[in-house]
Amino acid sequence: MTYRRLGGSGLVVSVVGVGCNNFGRKLDVDGTREVVDAAIDAGITLFDTADIYGTPHGSSEECLGAALKGRRDEVVIATKFGMDMEGLNGADRGVRGSRSYIVRAVESSLRRLGTDYIDLYQLHTPDEGTPIEETLSALDDLVKSGKVRYIGNSNFHGWQIADADWTARTSGLSRFISAQNQYSLLHRDSEVEIAHACEKYGLGLLPFFPLDSGLLSGKYRRGEPAPVGTRLSLPRYRSWIEGAPWDLIESLEAFGRERGHSLLDVAIAGLASRPAVTSVIAGATTAEQVRANASAGAWRLTPVDVAALDKLLT
Repeated sequence: MTYRRLGGSGLVVSVVGVGCNNFGRKLDVDGTREVVDAAIDAGITLFDTADIYGTPHGSSEECLGAALKGRRDEVVIATKFGMDMEGLNGADRGVRGSRSYIVRAVESSLRRLGTDYIDLYQLHTPDEGTPIEETLSALDDLVKSGKVRYIGNSNFHGWQIADADWTARTSGLSRFISAQNQYSLLHRDSEVEIAHACEKYGLGLLPFFPLDSGLLSGKYRRGEPAPVGTRLSLPRYRSWIEGAPWDLIESLEAFGRERGHSLLDVAIAGLASRPAVTSVIAGATTAEQVRANASAGAWRLTPVDVAALDKLLT
């Protein structure tokens, strides 16, 4: 495993992180502990969750906290706030970037995680009804109090990253050090403005859905039914999988095969080779999956590999 500084900050994270959206939903505490143990053994330090993850909401944080008991200081916990918790954090009336809501949300997350600090606290989605200065001011207070170490954003547009950075700098507030956005080798919208904004303002990009809901996992083949029990085997995904960009998927698989690597390796290592990317957030429900993700992150593409990959993607 290799490690990188997150953006221009002093926070160091593993080049592959664990997305915890399955904790408390597909996995109970024991299942979560199995994945967490395998991740730590593989050198993964970054665990990314959110208050809304799990069924019911909040159970992902609870499962992660239980699995990390006694090992809290070995890892980097990233969690998010700002999605509709359906009243679990009190009435919010859709204003979830406000000071009053943030204070309630962080206390709830700290309790569920069983910790007294959060390494990376991220606004899950922009709050159009609250001035970004109010949100940043409330987050800055959390940083100064020690309850939060660093702050980040998720699902922001490039202009919102720029605006937040300018506001923080001119107001003397803590700046966002990360941006978490959907990004895979099949869906590269984040390269249009997000990646450039991250490089310009010193944020580390944390791609989520790097396997594009499994299309880049190597499990699926053109013209073949999705394996039984996989997510894409559900009837509602039939037209979606049939319309997938199979020419590109097969080209990426061939690219990896020529270099002794799997399609999954290409999906994760290919993203990790992008200048703005710090860590690739990949979900897992088994120890085997998390070990495969970690192994993929160990592949360092050469400049020649990167040029060949770029040619495939253009």
